[in-house]
Amino acid sequence: MDLHARLMGQWLSERLGQQFIVENRPGAGGNIGTEAVVRAQPDGYTLLLAASPNAINATLYDKLNFDFIRDIAPVAGIVHGGQVMVLHPCHPTKTVADFIAYAKANPGKINMASGGVGTPGHLAGELFKIMAGVDLIHVPYRGEGPALTDAISGQVELMFVSASPSLEFIRAGKLRALAVTTATRSPALPDVPSVAETVPGYEATAWAGMGAPKGTPPEIIERLNGQINAGLASPAIKARYTDLGIVPLVLSPSDFGKFVAEDTQRWAKVIRTANIKAE
Repeated sequence: MDLHARLMGQWLSERLGQQFIVENRPGAGGNIGTEAVVRAQPDGYTLLLAASPNAINATLYDKLNFDFIRDIAPVAGIVHGGQVMVLHPCHPTKTVADFIAYAKANPGKINMASGGVGTPGHLAGELFKIMAGVDLIHVPYRGEGPALTDAISGQVELMFVSASPSLEFIRAGKLRALAVTTATRSPALPDVPSVAETVPGYEATAWAGMGAPKGTPPEIIERLNGQINAGLASPAIKARYTDLGIVPLVLSPSDFGKFVAEDTQRWAKVIRTANIKAE
């Protein structure tokens, strides 16, 4: 998220003549930073780099001091992309169908790593478990980096990992990419099938976008939306995102709001079905 904030912040600084400062507020799955923006003055000077965890947290956490959809005004989408279903190269399965058969022959014996309970990678895995009818043991880590390290070393068998940190290891042969979680194949991994080619209807994507405190004047939101979308159309930023295996998400404020609301509902069903609780 820091990368998206800095890339777009630099673009906006240059286009609007105002310095955009990125302030990281980690903790509670992004809820601390989100609440800081909810409580800020709606004057356009405090913005939120919103992302999939905001949609997930609406159901994952029983008690929040804010309602993300009610209290954050949608400004613009920035990017969206899928996870990659990866295994250690020594694993005996080489396709999603092979893996499903292997998992059904070994119920409750396969470890699935993630960057933590309720992260996009975790929920992508839980959705796979539900739709493929397999029993996997979730192993949450304190962040995607440590989980990825253990996946590379073979300490855990399976991981649904973000494309950007995993691409170099996949291309170097240190991880085997079974599938991508987008509905169709990824331009960054054109030879890797989508999960949906084996499990029809499967799709798990993550996104990032810009939000503002409720009550921010519409003219400010429209101006920011126009400049962000112009940035997403620029060759330099498009090329950067292509390298990371993600796709620009160009939407109007209202369409971005609908996109977030639909994503919130989608993950609410998975969280309730799998009975996932925040740590």
